[in-house]
Amino acid sequence: MKILIFSGTADGRRLSYDLASMGHEVTVSVASCTGKAFEEQAHPEIRTVCGRKTAAEMTALMEGNDLIIDATHPYAAEASREIRLAEGEAAKKLLCLKRPESVAPYGTVKVRSAEEAAEYLSGREGNILLTTGSKELAAFEKLSRDRLYVRILPMVPAIQAAEAAGIDSRHIIAMTGPFSRTFNEFLIRAFKISWLVTKDGGPEGGFYEKAAACENCEIPMVLITRPEDGEGLFYEELLKEVCRCASPCVPKGTA
Repeated sequence: MKILIFSGTADGRRLSYDLASMGHEVTVSVASCTGKAFEEQAHPEIRTVCGRKTAAEMTALMEGNDLIIDATHPYAAEASREIRLAEGEAAKKLLCLKRPESVAPYGTVKVRSAEEAAEYLSGREGNILLTTGSKELAAFEKLSRDRLYVRILPMVPAIQAAEAAGIDSRHIIAMTGPFSRTFNEFLIRAFKISWLVTKDGGPEGGFYEKAAACENCEIPMVLITRPEDGEGLFYEELLKEVCRCASPCVPKGTA
């Protein structure tokens, strides 16, 4: 079966590997060339398409595929909307990968957006480590740049976005994660961080390593909660549904 996966996440890469290993013809669409490199390392027979797509471009990409899977980031609400629009035009079957919510540590401050996080932190002192990505930086423009340390991908657009937001180069940590608890603790202590701002990227996104580092360093986590979306299937459920669509097929780890 020909399957198109919109991905760019660690569990999306795992899914593409599992489906390719089952013998499916898998194409993965990712936004960045960094994601393309990771996908191609996952399995030699996975075809990867790089670059952000409009709904019309997604529709064209869907042609010739039997099944479409949305495995984009849990916070990529706009991308998911575009995928649903394109799927409607292409009249293809769409499955969405759903992730269980992570358990936040005691004392976590939960907010609904980056703007709400910035508003909350504007009345509190101390350095802030932003681990929410370069796209969210504009939301924190009212906070003193001396307080902000940003961890972003080591890509030119991300670094340019940080510079455009007025972040000092000494406050830019350009690295590819996920990161260990030890490394998170090192950054918190090295930069005298009082607040860590993050999203719920789940185990694959290093959420629990961030949570443990916050607990060990005794600082609060400010968590931007996921957009509400009841649709989708959890990983093993989605694999079984793919197998049902392509029957006969037996997913890994099942009898």
